[in-house]
Amino acid sequence: MERRALGNSGLSMAPLMFGGNVFGWTVDEPMAFRLLDTFVGEGFNAIDTADVYSNWKEGNSGGESEAQIGKWLKRSGKRDQVLIATKVGHTMGKDGMGLSREHIFRAVDASLGRLRTDCIDLYQSHVDDPTIPMEETLNAYSELVKQGKVRVIGASNFTRERLSEAIRISAELGLPRYESLQPLYNLYDRAHYEGELEPFCSERHFGVIPYSSLRSGFLTGKYRSEADLSKSARGQGVKKFLNERGFQILAALDHVSEQLDSNPTRVALAWLLARPSITAPIVSATDPKQLADLLAAPFLKLDAVHLKMLNDASA
Repeated sequence: MERRALGNSGLSMAPLMFGGNVFGWTVDEPMAFRLLDTFVGEGFNAIDTADVYSNWKEGNSGGESEAQIGKWLKRSGKRDQVLIATKVGHTMGKDGMGLSREHIFRAVDASLGRLRTDCIDLYQSHVDDPTIPMEETLNAYSELVKQGKVRVIGASNFTRERLSEAIRISAELGLPRYESLQPLYNLYDRAHYEGELEPFCSERHFGVIPYSSLRSGFLTGKYRSEADLSKSARGQGVKKFLNERGFQILAALDHVSEQLDSNPTRVALAWLLARPSITAPIVSATDPKQLADLLAAPFLKLDAVHLKMLNDASA
């Protein structure tokens, strides 16, 4: 399996990350184990989650995804075969939120406990926290790296300006710098990443692991009318993409799929993987059939004609 360097972090990963947002939500523990066994068994090695996953489900409080992954790590004995990425910063209810030193220290120990590991490979600021001095956040991460609790740090949902500020402070104070960015980026959502973030990330050798790579399932072609929205728990969130541009993108995906004897899921991911700045898209599956589609995507190569067709349709 191909390995791609995550920027200058020293970490390398296969060209897809498994997104753990479904664990404890639409995926129960037995299915989570089955999916992770298959994912790693096929040569993929990076799993992304967050402390807040999946507190939006009734009865959950956060940490459910990390706990399922931790149980799988203990049962499988494959901790040394995978990179574990998690995030801190979103609200955890009574357990707080943000990127203060106090909250980060409390949150990292809770995540380590749920994940049943001594070290997080990639610890990410889930959202920016302008209420806390950047120096405080980066100093906290520096202490965690020195303690061996964290190997590398990354950012998610940051603007170019705030990333630039963080890099400057890290350089001036000799602190660990953010080595990766987790942005919203896919065939539907292009403008912000390509216009502001991509040049910055490329110039500074950031690893880029985009989330919502299939735009909540819309780019799989599963949702083509309002009648389709009841097909899954995420269906209602897809309604806003059922517009002229969305249908134009689906038509291009269908056309390329037909030419390559493939399907929209694989083509949409192959388009992302063809982008030089992208390290590994984050993908989620709730059953083995979905996962099989995802894992085939890195082996699908799009030529210049296919890429132009998709780029033009989604411009």
